[in-house]
Amino acid sequence: QVQLVESGGGLVQPGGSLRLSCAASGFTFSLYAMSWYRQAQGNERELVARISSGGRNTNYANSVKGRFTISRDNTKNTVYLQMNSLKPEDTAVYYCNANRQFTNQNYWGQGTQVTVSS
Repeated sequence: QVQLVESGGGLVQPGGSLRLSCAASGFTFSLYAMSWYRQAQGNERELVARISSGGRNTNYANSVKGRFTISRDNTKNTVYLQMNSLKPEDTAVYYCNANRQFTNQNYWGQGTQVTVSS
């Protein structure tokens, strides 16, 4: 059974930091690109960051470049999102996604709430 379990969300003040984790099970983690998406209330889900299966290549939304860092540990089947210099506009539910290139294998976690507010 495929599972993606996010953790690490919460309430943080502007300028603060959070580290999200996504623990994967039920599939061969090292074969999948991993991404973080977010969805703010009333908005569409958007890609925040992506990391290739081997971890060599990363991509970021322009809005988070220089502030967020995606990483993965294939020995622990876990992907991370380090979020620094958080802004109120980063407030959203953050979702972990696993995708295997050239297949229809695409999995989602249940999401974790991040709220940036003073």
